[in-house]
Amino acid sequence: MPLTRAGRPRLTTARRPGMTARDEILDAAGELFTTLGYASTSTRHIAESVGIRQASMYHYFKTKDDILCALLSQTVGPTLAFIPSLLGAQPALTAAEHLHALAAFDGDQLLSGRWNLGALYLLPELRDARLEPFWSDRERLRLHYLALSQGVVEQTGVHEAAADLPFRLVESLVNMWSVPRGPEREELPVHVADACLRVLGLPDGATAAVRARSGEVVGDYTRSLSSVPVRPLR
Repeated sequence: MPLTRAGRPRLTTARRPGMTARDEILDAAGELFTTLGYASTSTRHIAESVGIRQASMYHYFKTKDDILCALLSQTVGPTLAFIPSLLGAQPALTAAEHLHALAAFDGDQLLSGRWNLGALYLLPELRDARLEPFWSDRERLRLHYLALSQGVVEQTGVHEAAADLPFRLVESLVNMWSVPRGPEREELPVHVADACLRVLGLPDGATAAVRARSGEVVGDYTRSLSSVPVRPLR
């Protein structure tokens, strides 16, 4: 027996990528929020872009703020989920290897989506208390960057204030969204990961070995994700 769907029948056939109606709503909202702006986008606009009735959206999200929070979570959630694999890597990663892998993976997440969700960080609406779940997750990620960066700084002797820079460098990739898709864009996250090590004082001669180890860990994790079967639900 086919699984039933929450909500009323859609107005048209699916017109958005996604395994679920929720995914389609987020894709539409991501496009509209990053092109028209958050304040200028209504839930009616989002529903029309998906091809569903506006009332059906409320089976998935109670408010527009909930949609924004879910979108923002996509910018930090995958990287937070990657951290346990980094902590459990064998042989254990050095602080520099861990940081490089984290930055490369995180940067790729920011650049590889269909919409520049990281640009939403600049919205004044982000300071709303209703988005606290996103800010809590982002702070967890920032503190993880900071701890790793401090570990590298302890070895290199660079001023401790530099430890704040890697997290900011990676987030600056949202300003590189205009770079055309292709090899140059695909390499940006790794180049930024290299830059994270440079600002912490790691010699250029040590970067190649760190990059190689980092690439192995990121590659293994990415392949493990692609091998997990996904069951479509609606």
